[in-house]
Amino acid sequence: MFVLTQLITALGKATGCLTVAVVVIAAVLNYFEDAEPIKYTSMTEDMKTLEENFRQQNKSCFILGASGETGKVLLQELLGRRIFSKITLIGRRALTFEDKAYEKVVQEVVDFEKLDDYAAAFQGHDVGYCCLGTTRAKAGAEGYIRVDHDYVLKSAELAKSGGCTQFHLVTAKRAHKESNFLYLKVKGQVEADVEALGFDRLAIYRPGFLLVDKQKSRPGEWLARKFFGALFAVGSKSMSIPIQMVAKAMVSNTLLQPEQKTEILENQAIASLGK
Repeated sequence: MFVLTQLITALGKATGCLTVAVVVIAAVLNYFEDAEPIKYTSMTEDMKTLEENFRQQNKSCFILGASGETGKVLLQELLGRRIFSKITLIGRRALTFEDKAYEKVVQEVVDFEKLDDYAAAFQGHDVGYCCLGTTRAKAGAEGYIRVDHDYVLKSAELAKSGGCTQFHLVTAKRAHKESNFLYLKVKGQVEADVEALGFDRLAIYRPGFLLVDKQKSRPGEWLARKFFGALFAVGSKSMSIPIQMVAKAMVSNTLLQPEQKTEILENQAIASLGK
């Protein structure tokens, strides 16, 4: 009994120390928050009014990467808000849905190694959302570059040629084409290359650590989610963000009119727009 009491006391102290550490770290990070969120001319308008006005334009969209965590939630958000008359999923395999809400979702199966042969899948869309991506651990360095840069860029090229005027691209916090880290360098390079295509409007999202509940995850991933989740909970909006906020921000941003042709939304701006 004595040992158990001592153990509980020790755990209590450890939890207390961890809580204090998280609060202190969050306070420090607040000094390094992202720059002021981008200003929009339409932010004062009621979102429901914006949705209705957009809905009446009878537009269509496509999603790349709908099988991934961000893409899944984005699709749910789009279906829930019903701002598009047609939603198309473009991927390497057809996805299975049980809910009737997905009945009208169109699916185009393509071979990303031969995208020119599937140009028709990218035609006739007004808006494109790209959540496509993998990791170096899963695909190796060459595979990572091929998916996160080559597939994304080629898809964007075909989409623009097919009439897409508005493109939304998810990359990562601190993405930069001159970065010494492959992950961030590739993300930054694809940002620059897609921007060079000249979409009427390009929105780039750079979220921090994505907070998402997974049924199965490695101990390191679980611990990271708990740590960054705690930081977010105590007010630090620069390092992490719930995945639902990213999806909501992407959809809400589709309805707005930014002051510039290309916009980059850092983590704090995404959190602000995704409330």
